[in-house]
Amino acid sequence: MITLSNIDKSFGDKQVLFDVSAHFEQGKCNFVIGASGSGKSVLMKCMVGLIQVDKGKIEYEGRDFAHIDYEQKQLIRKEIGMLFQGTALFDSLSVEDNIAFPLRMFTTMNEVEVIDRVNFCLKRVDLVNVNKLFPSSLSGGMKKRVGIARAIALNPKFLFCDEPNSGLDPLTSRLIDHLIQEITYEYNITTIINTHDIKSLFEMGDNIIFIYKGRNWWEGEKSAIRHSGNEELLSFMKASEF
Repeated sequence: MITLSNIDKSFGDKQVLFDVSAHFEQGKCNFVIGASGSGKSVLMKCMVGLIQVDKGKIEYEGRDFAHIDYEQKQLIRKEIGMLFQGTALFDSLSVEDNIAFPLRMFTTMNEVEVIDRVNFCLKRVDLVNVNKLFPSSLSGGMKKRVGIARAIALNPKFLFCDEPNSGLDPLTSRLIDHLIQEITYEYNITTIINTHDIKSLFEMGDNIIFIYKGRNWWEGEKSAIRHSGNEELLSFMKASEF
């Protein structure tokens, strides 16, 4: 579980996050939704340590990530997997080397163990015989799968997905959704998904957090959205073909 307590964040004289508190549950797909500019991307960057909060706590299983030293943060970072919006694969590296990158950087595995783990992760995302290909030769959906394989290479406890369906056709989007959901349940991961895809939310969202003007404006299960009485949430959902 990840717990946020009273998070504030400003850039100069512009405050972006206001007293945000939330819970992200283990073994579930936790969705963060909100309009562009609402602060949800800044919130995710704060959670993974790319941005330092001004106030508040970010606790990973009780460990205050925002206020621990570098060595302790590195231990938590090893437990985090990231699937970036643009996949962020290294164009100059093969599929095999992209997935092996975090293993070679953060573990003491020998090369045989590294390749075994790479092949396991590729098989888990239904990709075989692509080890020596380069990202430029892959389709958008295949790149996302390689991105997921790299994200789970270190067997993370926490998985962050930033717009995982961005740039994908509807069929491929659903396949990526189901893969993320399967991995979340199979490995009991705390998964956080930042998205505008409302169809994904209703298909796989377990816990929903709605960020509105930098505040946690609503939090609950997807089944409660339609009867929430939250005007801003319902307006957002309607604009997103709710």
